[in-house]
Amino acid sequence: MAHRKLRMGMIGGGKDAFIGAIHRIAANMDGQIELVCGALSINKEIAIDSGHMLFLPEDRIYTNFEEMIAAESKQPADKRMDFVTIVTPNFAHFAPAMLALDNGFNVVIEKPITFTLDEAKQLKKKLADTGLMLLLTHTYSGYPMVKEAKQMVKNGALGKVRKIYVEYLQGWLSKLSEREGNAQAAWRTDPSKSGKSGCMGDIGTHAAHLAEYISGLKITQLNCSLNTVVDGRMLDDDGAILLRFEDKATGVLMASQVAVGEENALKIRVYGENGSLEWAQQEPNTLTVKWSDKPAQTFRAGSNYGDRESTFATHNCRTPGGHPEGYLEAFGNLYRNFALTLSAKINNEEPKPEWLDFPGIEDGIRGMAFIENLVNSNKSNEKWTDYVI
Repeated sequence: MAHRKLRMGMIGGGKDAFIGAIHRIAANMDGQIELVCGALSINKEIAIDSGHMLFLPEDRIYTNFEEMIAAESKQPADKRMDFVTIVTPNFAHFAPAMLALDNGFNVVIEKPITFTLDEAKQLKKKLADTGLMLLLTHTYSGYPMVKEAKQMVKNGALGKVRKIYVEYLQGWLSKLSEREGNAQAAWRTDPSKSGKSGCMGDIGTHAAHLAEYISGLKITQLNCSLNTVVDGRMLDDDGAILLRFEDKATGVLMASQVAVGEENALKIRVYGENGSLEWAQQEPNTLTVKWSDKPAQTFRAGSNYGDRESTFATHNCRTPGGHPEGYLEAFGNLYRNFALTLSAKINNEEPKPEWLDFPGIEDGIRGMAFIENLVNSNKSNEKWTDYVI
């Protein structure tokens, strides 16, 4: 267990942002972490106001990340931040992450990890050189029933995996919202801020990560078709991909942000030789498992199911079954596991396997490779595009 609270700094995530508040709630959930400083906006006034709203000390409210990292480096060891959380748009991930690592700070970062695959590879090298830690917040891998699904597949309950269907459907970009004052839509549909892909880069990466995480299989080839449905949009807002995985498994991935009426409808089905499983983010505490030779089973998240479910599932449950835990708790699980592992490292202790179960640099590289490869596939006349990293 932690000998003290870990000290967190934040870059981005001011009062005008959505995801920053989510990160702060998640980090605070288990009492392992405290926010001690922040450069919360590129807008100086918003940065300062946001720092005051969060009751940060006046001398630890910064107006840019360079200033923050330089100043925190000079703080005494018992005061300076232990890690920094980066919650800026995609194009502004790499520079602060590299500077933080150069100055000895561990990093938590929003996905996709960087703007390009090459930047992700540079981060991997820097992590190896420094020996520091990185958490990539692929939120959906934090759900207890996702972890239970992963363990079931890993332990061979379904037999060899044959087929994976995964989809992530939203409807919030069904209109040209980026031209109507929607700040979240504006940067996500701008290639100079978001990157090569819109919908697939934003939510398709979550679906791909979930498929690889649960199945334990890596994507080896893909055949992608991207669509830009809304006239005037600069990036894809819809698409579908045929997938080939290791060990001869195949799959289909669909992602759309123009599926009118859908909210955050992430869903996965994995079919093996002996059984299958199904999980949906909008009913996250339920895992349905179907068998070839017996009735279907329903698994439920809850800390009282320790005799029936894996420690990887129950470790990430906070309440007895029937008390809903959702998106915020899944986010909190990532932060808790990262914090427990970092605290163990600081105290020269051995982290438990359950603590080490959080996404990191390899997931980040695979996410960037996914974007590069799907864009190349969409441009190509070849049916299959080799998955290059």
